[in-house]
Amino acid sequence: MLFNKIKTLPQALIAIKKLKEKNKKIVLTNGCFDILHAGHITYLSKAKSLGDALVIGLNSDTSVKELKGKSRPIVPQKNRAIVLAALESVDFVVIFNELTPAKLIKAIKPDVLVKGGDWKKENIVGSNFVESYGGKVKTLPYVKGLSTRGLINKIQAT
Repeated sequence: MLFNKIKTLPQALIAIKKLKEKNKKIVLTNGCFDILHAGHITYLSKAKSLGDALVIGLNSDTSVKELKGKSRPIVPQKNRAIVLAALESVDFVVIFNELTPAKLIKAIKPDVLVKGGDWKKENIVGSNFVESYGGKVKTLPYVKGLSTRGLINKIQAT
């Protein structure tokens, strides 16, 4: 079942269509999730509570490298996807190669688009699109003191 959660976009769209036909609310979030930590777990659990199915758009290794620099990701996309898929709160993981999830958001048309509280609504990619068809855009509180960059800095300091 674990690997059934990791889907290509076409596979995810088929599964999501079935859920929408049953009036299930689809929640979408995205990110690198390079080193999964308690802040991510808290965030994903809260995101799931906003609907019936949580879809994670996972940045590919290529896009993480472009966004975060040559030393990232620490964990390859396949392994990041497996760890995320193992979480009870996660229904599907879709890896995307673009720098932003715009294409993914337009294809999935989530009922709720979620980002961490460190994002301002006007800066969230896809927010205008989601609101244009009546979807909601939510930010969830950032868990203070928990960040991937903080963990990497701590590891490098030791």
